[in-house]
Amino acid sequence: MKKKALVAALAALSVFGSARAEIAKGTVKIGVLTDMSGPYADNVGAGSVLAAQMAVEDFGGKAGGTPVEIVSADHQNKADVGLGVARRWYDTEGVDAITEVVSSGVALAVQQLTREKDKVFLATGPGTPDLTGKACSPNGVHWAYDNYALANVATAPLVKKGLKSWFFLTADYSFGQALEAEASKVVLANGGTVLGAARAPLNTPDFSSFLLQAQASKSQVVGLANAGADMMNSLKQANEFGLTAGGQSIAALLVNLPDIHGLGLANAKGLIFADSFYWDANDKTREWSKRFMARFKGKAPGSLQIAVYGAVTHYLKAIEAKKSESGSALVAEMKKLPINDVYTTNASIREDGRVIRDMYLLQVKDPSESKYPWDYYKILATVPGDQAFRPLKDGNCPLVGAAK
Repeated sequence: MKKKALVAALAALSVFGSARAEIAKGTVKIGVLTDMSGPYADNVGAGSVLAAQMAVEDFGGKAGGTPVEIVSADHQNKADVGLGVARRWYDTEGVDAITEVVSSGVALAVQQLTREKDKVFLATGPGTPDLTGKACSPNGVHWAYDNYALANVATAPLVKKGLKSWFFLTADYSFGQALEAEASKVVLANGGTVLGAARAPLNTPDFSSFLLQAQASKSQVVGLANAGADMMNSLKQANEFGLTAGGQSIAALLVNLPDIHGLGLANAKGLIFADSFYWDANDKTREWSKRFMARFKGKAPGSLQIAVYGAVTHYLKAIEAKKSESGSALVAEMKKLPINDVYTTNASIREDGRVIRDMYLLQVKDPSESKYPWDYYKILATVPGDQAFRPLKDGNCPLVGAAK
């Protein structure tokens, strides 16, 4: 009788353990792998780490009954450095998921490693559409913007306004090249022409030779296919070189709120661009942003920082629902759950891992229009996700239809 009772108890324990699939090591660990010291640090960096911490706190500190811990590291925008950190985190430090990873080159490497290790990758900062295209993964989700959406939402209106001829000043690595390529497609599809491009290395301090090429092209528009400090420096120097005074328009294809703060409204006024969030959009965004600002020296969150909050929150919801150690199983669960939070409403994760959410066409205010600190934008239009992002059929993701 005792033997039968013991067998029954062990069987019940086995079923219970299988159903709950508790995190065996007793902690859910999420790594924020980001740019802490380079050209994108203000747009992500410490603000992204804080956003991840806020997500855990707002979730109650646990997921599926297991405590949640946030760790962070600087990938220095180098694929080998980022991959080394990710491998160490996965192999020896018990990290279950990695988020942020603003550099596209680092992100593509981390996505592949994450698939090999059956962990979870929540890409919020990188722009390359390859993450949900040819390099898509059952373990990866692309959360915020991508280069296709930025170009589609921001470039087409300018071409349709009559700004037909374009020259690009491009960050010379995968992110910038992809952004230039996507914007060029939109320009050409709307009847415009691309006169050329000048490609500058990451973290270029002096853009004079590249701006001279843009000026000599006599294009109507100089498209800045770069970001962060590179975008800020190239825009400032374009103004100093008199490009706008000479009749050329400047289109910054990737702008984040900290960039505008660094530039100042006098330098950035009138810029039209696409983004996925504005802190002052409504009462809900303002309430969260003020909590963030109170802990971040009064700085308002940019879209890439609050995107980490949204991605981490949804991941924790999946753990609550699935309670699995398998990364691919958790991502599959994330795809089943609707997305509704302060960053994203009424959205979903597509088969290829792309979050389909609204994007916004924004314009930087004139200094005379700004009434209080961080009052920088006007929302010109809200573009539904199914119109903003690349159609599923065009991405060439190997996962699409694979299970059918």
